[in-house]
Formats: sequence, structure tokens, C-alpha cells
Amino acid sequence: MRWTHTPPPAAEVEALSKSAGVSRVLAELLMRAGQRSSETAATFLQPALAGLNDPFLLRNLEAAATRLRQAIAQREQVVVLGDYDVDGVSSTALLVMILRRFGLDPRFVVPRRSEDGYGLSRSAIDRALDGGKPHLFIALDCGTNSHVEAAYLRGQGIDVMVIDHHRSKEQPLDECLLINPHVQADETNGDGAWRNLCTVGLVFKLCHGLLKQLRQENHPVAFRIKLRDHLDLVALGTVADLVPLLGENRILARHGLRILEETQRPGIRALMDVAGVKPAQGITPTDISFRLGPRINASGRLADAALSVELLLSDDAAFCVDTALQLDAFNRERQEIERAITDEAERLIEQKFMSHAGVVLFAENWHPGVVGIVAGRVTRKYNRPCVVLGNEGDMAKGSGRSVDGINLVDVLGSCCEHLTSWGGHPMAVGVALPKIHLDTFRARFADAVRTHVGGDIAEARLELAVWLTPEQINERLMDELDSMHPFGQGNPEPVFGVRGVVLQSPPEVFKEQHFRFSFEDGRGRRLHGVAWKLAHRLPPLDVPLDFAVELKWNHFNNRKLLQIGLIDWRRSA
Repeated sequence: MRWTHTPPPAAEVEALSKSAGVSRVLAELLMRAGQRSSETAATFLQPALAGLNDPFLLRNLEAAATRLRQAIAQREQVVVLGDYDVDGVSSTALLVMILRRFGLDPRFVVPRRSEDGYGLSRSAIDRALDGGKPHLFIALDCGTNSHVEAAYLRGQGIDVMVIDHHRSKEQPLDECLLINPHVQADETNGDGAWRNLCTVGLVFKLCHGLLKQLRQENHPVAFRIKLRDHLDLVALGTVADLVPLLGENRILARHGLRILEETQRPGIRALMDVAGVKPAQGITPTDISFRLGPRINASGRLADAALSVELLLSDDAAFCVDTALQLDAFNRERQEIERAITDEAERLIEQKFMSHAGVVLFAENWHPGVVGIVAGRVTRKYNRPCVVLGNEGDMAKGSGRSVDGINLVDVLGSCCEHLTSWGGHPMAVGVALPKIHLDTFRARFADAVRTHVGGDIAEARLELAVWLTPEQINERLMDELDSMHPFGQGNPEPVFGVRGVVLQSPPEVFKEQHFRFSFEDGRGRRLHGVAWKLAHRLPPLDVPLDFAVELKWNHFNNRKLLQIGLIDWRRSA
């Protein structure tokens, strides 16, 4: 792994440090996040809900809010179909919850991965219509490319609304209300602030617009709803969907995480209990990405994601406890399946595909519901885009993940002739194709990646944010880091380089994979850390070392301790 560090000009760092009243370390972190003036830095460090733009600036949102207002006034039947991932589940729960407050009883359905496939499929629509033909059909987190399916609904006299954030190079839907800032970009409206909202963020904006319209009519319910209280759902979907935590996403995530810490929703509290999340210690994006999100996702991967929607909507404490335990059991089953597939996938890469710039993997016994997680793991390990596909009859279906600098939407756009469906984001896509075309697609994908990067993929890089001395690792620095939260896409958690580390006592290996260590700074203060999965590379004693680390608080026995997380080490030059 190659360490890199590209510091901003020292004079600019010093100027920002003085004008913003922050340390030089925080000034350098702010500049890396694109904040180069004291004004933008202040907004970034203290993102306020008042910084959210007028929702009606988003194309088609005013018309969509007006259509919902009509549905409320005329007590129309509404059906909501949301995707089965965390963004789709949280979007569905938020919209259904708000519509219920206005006296509607919307039916909701979530596609069953094994029966319906992905998105706004005909089988999912038919299941949604089993309870009767609605006046309004709303698709969430899917549907941007579903021309045939939207026409089928419109042919039955059903109004169609699609709220989605997936990119598409096809002609946008017509004859229905589409809210998608990627396919309806309007630079003159300054929509960059919300361009990267995921679907639950777009639904939040729609609900905001609806409340504005109804408050103008003096609707009594509209004044009783505090939309801020629903930001816990927005934080779940925003963090889990890996959208950049900048602009409006940063505002929604920052405040949503705080609401999540205080949430009284029985479903989320029960989910936190089974996941070992302790709100009193603060909730971070990591808690969503690795604890809450996987459990919400697990039902959609192995069973029916409608269960997760029911959990978020329910006020029945006993139901919520039972459902959270069920999701936890699904998640454990998912982990066992995923570990087995990951092992097999790694063997395939090392035996057959190490020379491929982009890798396509498939096996008849792989479960399509967990291959996306496997794709993420092997992509990180081998530092190249990977598409991992599972078996579904005559089809191979699954997911792809990418590495920094390689846009999977662009890559697939140049090798999609055999794909029956595909779409997603630059870093994550869904893919389906007939098995008979697997070999051709595998070769075309590898070539497309190589063309995209102009040759072979470079060695994995570890980008250092700032170089520190051990003396600079203290509680003041940790307080400043807290102001940079939430970390995520677009605002990555900083990796610090630390010079002058000398270990005088042997690292303590535990569970055969990890080790704990400690060292003293130049003032004799002892610092403690842990290295995960690095027991095969123990650092030497009594020689100067450079450490690449992350800094975190560790909560243990009701104490909050500063803990260094070692990512990599090397001998000092």
C-alpha cells in the first residue's frame, strides 16, 4: 500500500486557522473538505436546518406535493412501492407515516427479491394491486427507467409518481411525475445542493413541500407535524446508501443522527438493542453502516423487506422486539452465507482473474441476495471493480462495486449489450444478464475498466489527511474532529500519519488476528491503540516507526478513552 499526502499551501492553512479560530490541523482538514474561507468553514462545522433550500426549487416537487394534497382532500387510495434496501425502506416508512397523519391509509409493498427482482417490476406491481386499484401509485427508490411498467399503470387510469435518485442515460419517464435530480438536472436552479440526495432525502423534501402547501391552507394537522422529528429515518437511509455527506445531505445526516440518539420509535429502539448500539454514547455513521443498516437490509436479502417497514412504522413494543430479533437472526444467516461466498470468490480471483482489471464472478450456488456485500469485500481487498452474480434460473443477477476514480455507470455503459437490466451509482450498481452471455460480459467488463483507467489499475493508495506528532493526539484534537462529523462519502474519516512512534513493549495479540499496543509521547504520556487484522504484521520494538491511524473514542466501563486505530505502519525514513 502506497502512502500519499498532498498538503494544501502552508500559508493558506495558517490564514484559515487564524480567521476561523481553529487549530492548524482542523484548518487543513477543512481545506481538504473544500472549505477555504472562514464563512464556509463555519457553515460546514455547524450545519443548520435553516440551510436547507426551498423544496419547490426541486423540479416537479411542487406538482407532486399538489397531487398528494389532492389525494388527502379527496381521501384517495394510495399505494407506495419502495425498494428493499435501507433507503427504500426508510423512504417508504417516512411517506406512509406522513400520509397516515393526514387520514389516508396507504398500502405499501416492497419487491421480494426472489419473486419480483429489482425495482418497479410487473410482478411487484400486480401484487401491489391485489388490494384494489388505487388512484395514485408512488414508486420510491426505483422506477426511473420503468417506461413499460409506468405505461401499464397509466393504462388502468392510475396516476404515477416516481421518486428516485438512480442515474440513467435513457429518456426520462413521461406521463407521470418524476422527481430525480440526476436525470432532471437544472443548473440554473442551483440544484447542486440537493443533487446527491438519496430517495429518503427527496421524500423528506416532498413532505416539507406538502406541509408548506397545507399550512398555507391552515390545515390543522400540518401545524402539528414536526418534520424534524422524522430526521432519524432520513439519517438511516442517507448514511446507508453511501451518498456524499455534503451540502443538504450533511445537514440532514448531522441532525438526523442526533434525532436517532433520542428516538422514541419502538422499532428503532428494539433494533438498537439487538444490534448493541448505545444511543447514550452517541450514534455515528458506522453504527448505521455496520449494525442497524445490515439488519434492516437482511429481511430484503433473505425474505421480505416489508417486515423492516412494519418495524419502523409500528408502535407495538412487543411486535418490535420480536421483529428486531427476527431481523437479527436473518442478519446472522446472511453473514454465514456471505462468509462462504466471500471465501469462494477470493479463491476464484486468485486462481483465474488476478490479471483482470475488472472482475466478474458467478457461481450456481451463490445467493443473489448477499452478493452485493461480497462484491464490496473483494473490491476492497483486490483494489479493482468487481461484479458478483448469483443464480436465478436462466439469469445471473447481482451487484457491482467500484474503487475511487472508476465510475461503474460509465464502465457498464460501454459494455451493456448483453445486460437485461442494470443501473445504480458510480460506486455501486445492480446487474442482470442471461447466463449464456457471462463469458462475453466478463471479457468486455475487464476491457472496459482498463480503457476507463487508461491501463492497469494503480497500487492501492492510503491517503493521509494530516501528519501529526504523538503530542498532538489529545482530547482537544478529538473535540475538533467531532465538529467534522458525520464522516462518510465525500467527507471521509481522516487517516493521520504519526511520526516518531517507538514501541518499547511487545504488542499483545488477541483472537489470533488483532493486536493491542501502547507507546509514550515525548512528554511521557502513554497512548493506547488497537490494530484489527494486522497480527500477521507485528511492528518491531525500539526503532522509529510511522503509523497511519484513525482516532476514536472507546467507551468502556462507563469511561470514554481515546483510542488509536492502526491501519498500517512502516519504518521511519
